[in-house]
Formats: sequence, C-alpha cells, structure tokens
Amino acid sequence: MPTIEHAIATARPARLRVRVTPGAPRSEVVGRHGDAWKLRVRAAPERGRANDDLVELLAERLGIARARVRVVAGATARDKVVELDGLTLDDAERLLEDGRR
Repeated sequence: MPTIEHAIATARPARLRVRVTPGAPRSEVVGRHGDAWKLRVRAAPERGRANDDLVELLAERLGIARARVRVVAGATARDKVVELDGLTLDDAERLLEDGRR
C-alpha cells in the first residue's frame, strides 16, 4: 500500500491561476478574480522580485516550503500560473479563502 509521502511525491502539482499587482503597500491575498486569485505583493516588477514575493506569500499562506511553489507561466505578466507541489487545487483554494478571513 503506498504511503502518503509516496502519494505526494508522485502526484501532479496543482496549478493555480493568479493575477498579481506589484508595488503594493503590503503583500496579501485580495480574493477571487474570475477563475484566478488576485494577489498584491510589495516588490516592484523588476528582476523577478515580484515573483519572489509571490512565491513567498503563497508558501506562507499555504503552509508549504517555497521550493514547492513555482511560477510556470507568465513570469513577466500580471496573469500567471503557479504550480504547487503537495496540495490539491481544492485544498489550495480553501486555504487561500480561509486566510482572507
């Protein structure tokens, strides 16, 4: 019987669509934006700093290591796709919603 660690290691990462506003007064989850999540990050959109803040914000809110969060599409755009290792999409969305309260 497979262990939970095996299930996590072999599961496909969840893909979360986000819309990011850089240069905000603080990093935060704002809420839903269509089929994506709207997030604000403090860093300016230069040299990947806003993406670094995005990864840090999501890792903290979702309770996973930064290494398990990757921007896989839209690195230089406001609309991005982020992969999350070790979480289902439903779990990630529930955690983001709970964190806003």
